[in-house]
Amino acid sequence: MAIDSALKEWAIAVDALTAGETIVLLRKGGIRERKFQVQADRVWLYPTYEHQKPDLLKAEYAKSVKTVESRWHPTTVEIKSYAEITDALSIDREDRVQALLPYHVWNERAIEERLKWKPQQPLIVLLLRVYSLARPHIVAYNDLYGGCKSWISLIEPISTAKLHPVITDENYDRLVREIKSLVR
Repeated sequence: MAIDSALKEWAIAVDALTAGETIVLLRKGGIRERKFQVQADRVWLYPTYEHQKPDLLKAEYAKSVKTVESRWHPTTVEIKSYAEITDALSIDREDRVQALLPYHVWNERAIEERLKWKPQQPLIVLLLRVYSLARPHIVAYNDLYGGCKSWISLIEPISTAKLHPVITDENYDRLVREIKSLVR
């Protein structure tokens, strides 16, 4: 099977997902989106660089961020991983979002800012079952991929053959149970 759906996310978060260091993304949507909605539950993780802010990341991730100028895009993008979005949990209470701090790459300041931005909308906690490609798939950058939006359609679909889970099913299930217990 080949799919073209891709979820755009900071490159540092994509790297953490691909390394099996997290299964969580916190979303409210891009600037061009009224509110975040899951448009596909099977997606390629498309790394973005433009809006990465080291001061919104935990120290271990902040040191690896490459800051770039506004509107900068690489000429090619490495797609390294695929994800199944198994859960999209809605949270609007800061204490519940704070309880998730050990499970993602963002720091407390990032959480505060995300809750304050579009305050009438809840924060969406995505739980992703991530699989890595044996070799990255190189995609030429296209202007259709630009802008502050969460979802894009790749011009050429990528085959989902030969994917490898980044963590075991048992570990994924355990993390999902832990996270869901904190959100409820």
